[in-house]
Parts: sequence; C-alpha cells; structure tokens
Amino acid sequence: MTIAFEKTALPIIGAPMAGGTTTAELTEAVVRAGGFPFVAGGYLTAETLAPQVERMRATADVFGVNLFVPNPVPVDRAAFGSFVAALAPAASARGIALNSEPVDDDDHFDDKLDWLIAHPVPLVSTTFNLPAAEAVDRLHAVGTEVVATVTTAAEARTAAERGVDGLIVQGPRAGGHSGTADPTRVIEDRSTIGLLRDILAEVDLPVAAGGGVDGPEAVGALLDAGASAVVVGTLLLRSDEAGTSSTHRAALASDEFSETLLTRAFTGRPARALVNDFVREFDPVALDAYPAVHHLTKEFRTAAKKADDPQNLHLWAGTGYRSASEGSAESIVKELGGRFARS
Repeated sequence: MTIAFEKTALPIIGAPMAGGTTTAELTEAVVRAGGFPFVAGGYLTAETLAPQVERMRATADVFGVNLFVPNPVPVDRAAFGSFVAALAPAASARGIALNSEPVDDDDHFDDKLDWLIAHPVPLVSTTFNLPAAEAVDRLHAVGTEVVATVTTAAEARTAAERGVDGLIVQGPRAGGHSGTADPTRVIEDRSTIGLLRDILAEVDLPVAAGGGVDGPEAVGALLDAGASAVVVGTLLLRSDEAGTSSTHRAALASDEFSETLLTRAFTGRPARALVNDFVREFDPVALDAYPAVHHLTKEFRTAAKKADDPQNLHLWAGTGYRSASEGSAESIVKELGGRFARS
C-alpha cells in the first residue's frame, strides 16, 4: 500500500512546526514544490484548526494534520517551586508575574479528533505520545491514514501494534520538541540513519525520517537507508513563508550562537534549541513538567520576542541549522529533493 506521503512528486515533508511557524503560505509553498505539507495542529483549538485545514484542503489533494497527543507527567511540586523561584528574578526585572501553580491542559485533543472524524483528511500524524488504538480505529473508519512519530524502536513496535499505517522517525538531532512518548527519559545523541535502520529491522511499515538534515546529501542518505520521505523543519525556518520571528531568523545566521542542546528549560519537555543565556541559566534546574513549564515561561518568551531578545527566546533549531537559508520555501524544497523526484 502507498501511504499519502509517498504520493507526492518529491520525497520531502514540510515539518508541522506548531505555534505559528508553519503558516498556510509555507504549506502552500511546499505543495508547489511537489512536497508533502502538514497543517500544524498543536496549540490550536478545533475552531482555530478548522479554517487552516479547509484552506489546505483547497490547495492539495494529499496532506496531513499533526496533533499533540496528551501525555501527562506528574509534576514534582517541590522541583516546580524551585524552578519558579529560580526564574522569578528575571521575570520580575521584566515586569512579569509568575503563576506558582502548575497549569495543565490536553491541547484540546479530543475536540480536534472529533472535528477530524467529522471532516476527514487524508492523513493524521501524532506526536508527544502514541495514539490509542481506539483513536486509530476511529480515523480509519472515516478513511484517514494514521502516522505516529516515534523516537525509539520500542515506540515503533507499540505504534505498529496499535494499527498505525506509517511512522515518522524523529532522530534526536531534530529541532524543537522531541516527539518521544517518554519525555522523562534521557535522550542520547545518535544519527537518524542509525535509528531508522533499527526501526526498519523490526517494523514493516512505510517510514519517513528527519532530524539533523542539512542538505540534499543528508536527504539522499536517509532515502538510501529506507525512508520513503524526509522531514525538514529547521531548513525552512528562514524561508520567506515561515512564521519564524525576526529575532529567531537572525539568531540562526549569527555567529553568536554556535551550538544546540536538548533542553527542558523552556517547556518542561525536551526540545532542541540554540544555546543562549536562558538555556545556560535554567537548563541545570529544569524539570519534566510539560505543559506546566510551557505555561509558566510563555509570557517570558513572549516578552523576549517583543524585545528582540535572542538570549531569552526559545530558538528551536536542529543540528543542521547552519544550512538554513533565506528565500522561497518552494526553492528550498526543490533544492533538497529535486534529484530524488519520484518516477
């Protein structure tokens, strides 16, 4: 069976970067290039997701919608309190009042799933946790394919047991949040190719892969290793159509930032970012507490963005960030995948 992301002219998938980075204009540019587009459903309600999906539906026959699957982690109240206390002086200096009570949410998952059942799309992908078999069955019942983001071979096996149609293998060098189903685990550095091969040795499903991609050669290597498509996110952050802030764009190209780190400092969930003052100060005291830490630092990050302050902004970036270039996303996708066009 050919899964949706194998039906595009180029084997390139535009990563669903939530929070406004993946714009409608970016997905449309990916479509024009011949790649596979994703609507980023994270942080949206069903009501705000709906018009984005309908605009995508009018643009492409094959596309996906990505959802955050709830994955509650019990909050260590003492550790959370210590993190609030550590953050307080910097927040006070910026006139930000911190809420010392942890805030929880499920990212409106059930409402968005219900809407997607009522308004079927070609493919739904999940991240932050594996989809329950019941959710997979409901989506299948309306003709929607289901793909799970996996970060280990064990996750891939479990996803296959729950009936998913394909996998997105996310290597630890990817930018932004890790999609791991166990956000408390230590994520060791390794190549995406190595992880891909481990998973393909155990699971017989169509697989896309991403993480640390820095150019066409990396795309070719992942395809040669067995991926049907390659996911790119960081390489699109400086594109004309991305919703990336000017502060973030400048940091990706600046010699001031020379390394990335998987940190829980910004959201309480491991996410790869450029190392800045916030990471250096707060990563050592960060804790596993998503989305509580995400809500705690949200105003802080918003203030940093308004102040054009890269030292306190969440500068998501994969290890291939130095290869992120300016220009049209359509041209970037064609450059990455043109030589691997499907016959």
